[in-house]
Formats: sequence, structure tokens, C-alpha cells
Amino acid sequence: MQQVMRVGIIGGGLMGREAASAFGRWFVLDKFPVRAELTAVCDLQDTLLEWFRQVPTVKRLTKDHRELLADPNVDVVYVAVPHNLHQAIYLDVLKAGKDLLAEKPFGMDLAAARAIRQAAAASGRFVRCSSEFPFLPGAQRVIELARSGTLGHLLEIRSCFWHASDLDPTKPVNWKRQVKFCGEIGVMGDLGMHVVHVPLRLGWQPARVYAQLQKIYTERPDGKGGMAPCDTWDNAMLHCDVPVNGRDVPMRLEMKRLAPGATNTWWVEVLGTDGGARYSTAEPKSLWVFERKKEQRWTRIDLGFQTPFPTITGGIFEPGFPDCFLQMWAAYAAERAGALGERFGCVTPDEAVRSHELFAAALQSHATKTAVAL
Repeated sequence: MQQVMRVGIIGGGLMGREAASAFGRWFVLDKFPVRAELTAVCDLQDTLLEWFRQVPTVKRLTKDHRELLADPNVDVVYVAVPHNLHQAIYLDVLKAGKDLLAEKPFGMDLAAARAIRQAAAASGRFVRCSSEFPFLPGAQRVIELARSGTLGHLLEIRSCFWHASDLDPTKPVNWKRQVKFCGEIGVMGDLGMHVVHVPLRLGWQPARVYAQLQKIYTERPDGKGGMAPCDTWDNAMLHCDVPVNGRDVPMRLEMKRLAPGATNTWWVEVLGTDGGARYSTAEPKSLWVFERKKEQRWTRIDLGFQTPFPTITGGIFEPGFPDCFLQMWAAYAAERAGALGERFGCVTPDEAVRSHELFAAALQSHATKTAVAL
């Protein structure tokens, strides 16, 4: 018999609705041990709450997150709200005795992330953080090759997430462009968890970081005919030293809102003396593998639908964002139920705190124009 995981959502915007979509397609998971049901939603906007009325399993719609947390028909809470609200709401979830899937970056800053981790450990609740792109088949293949030991001595690691919509100076301001809501780490808080998830899970913990941060547009239209300040970082390039088997390996982490031509591109590359691999969501069916033989060569492999958790989808088809988001939720549900096995899991509280330690060091590095040890 399947376990039932009853989920409540706090924050019914873009990602909250994506979660509802994932639960609505849960039946595509093949022989999965847990069934997910969306039972309650909290948001301040009537239009968003109205959208969730079409979900038949939702029994509670509220503007008060405490009402949702008091609902006995909620086991797990997914929180997708601005960064400045993370700490207070995450702690309320834990105090209510609920398990938590927290949106990145797991708090507005390092102090908040540490407080959330401490509360999670004290509560005994199951807590993970959101990062979906590593669950794509191409990313999983890169992870598999990196773990295999067949790449030889590592030469270089790159992990990046690029956006380009902010190149338009007429794009109105939103909360992600202001420190009071997004945090001083700016784009690192917005995109950074996606970039560090794979390296940290593979044990590639930066020992030093030299950061180059950019603020390009310092104001944007406020949507009311005026201009509003934008004081967060637009782009971040973090040049890291990673100790691997007694050697320092260069690792470059890129988080960019101003990346010409990139709609929503996540990619990872690992190069070694004997082999390498790279994958980008810009070419979602393409895995590039390097082999050092008599003639060195890069080979393109045409990927299909080989996801960590099997689905009814035919193997010849290509996955997209809704699929990797569903796979992330499957990883959360499986690990919560003790059924993850050797598969790749969601970001842990310890990994979330380590990401914040890196971002805090990056701020220091940029301010002092020096490499900062972690």
C-alpha cells in the first residue's frame, strides 16, 4: 500500500502552481511508494487562491499561513515566498510539527540559514531545500561519470545558471532586485543553490573563493510611472579552489541575470585527464562526453527519458522543466519515506548552510578584492 503525503503550499505563485502541477501528474511515476496529495494552499492574493480551486484534492484555501499549519490534513509544507520571509515562516512550519520542502536560498543570509538548520535539527522534522535541475537525465549522467572515478585527475569544474531577461532596462522592478527582500547576496540567493547543489553533493567543497560581482542596472521602472532602486547583484562569478585527492582543482560558479541569449540555461561541466562530461539545458537531449584515447574526441549522446524515478513516459521522449520538478518532489517523498536508496537527493540543510557560507565569503572577497578562505 502506498503512503500518502498530504502537502500544503504557502505561496501560490509561479513555483506553488508548478508544485500543484507536479502533484496532478504524480500518477506518471511508475510503482512509486508514496502518493502525493495537495490539500491546502495559502496566499495573500485572491486570484491565486482562485486558481487552486480547480485542484480537487484542495480542501483549504487561506490567507493566513498559521491556519494552514494548524490543519491536521497537512503533513508536508512547501514554502515559496520572498527570501526575507523564509526564516519566520520556515520556523513556524517546524514549530507546527510539519515536514518542510523549503525554497532556495534557505533564508535571506547566512545567519538565517543557520537558524533554520538549527531549528530543523531540534524539531526532528524532515527538511530539504529545492533545486530541480540536477534531476534531468543529462545532469544525472554527468553526476554518474563524476562519481565513477573514470575521469582521471580532475582539471576543472564549471557550474552555471544564466538568465537574460534583465538585459531589458525597461523590465519593471520586482522583489528579487531589492536587498530588503532578496538579501545582500542578490543573484547568488536567486540562482546559486541550483549552481552549487551538484558540486556540494559530489564533495567538492570550496576552500577559497575569489568573487567578481556586478551591478549593471541600479534602477528600474516601478510600474507606477516612476523609477525604483535596484541594489542587488545582477551577475556573480565565483572562482574557487576545491581540494580533491590532495590537489586544488579550479571550480567556476556562474550566476547571471544578464547573460546575453540565455533564456533559462543551467549547465555543468567536469573535465579530467582521462575523460569529461558536460550538459546544458540549452540542448536538453545532448550529453557531451570526452574520451582520451589515441585520438582525443568529444562525443554527443542523444538522450531520452531516463529519469532517476521511472515513469510511464517512453524512453525515446525528451524531458522538460515540469519533469525535473516532479523528479525533485519524488526524491523528497522517497527520502522522507526511507526509499531513496543510492539515488540523488534534494539539498540538505547542511548543504544549504554551506552555500550561504560560500556566498558570504564571496561578498567579502568582492569587497576586499582578495581570495577568501572558507
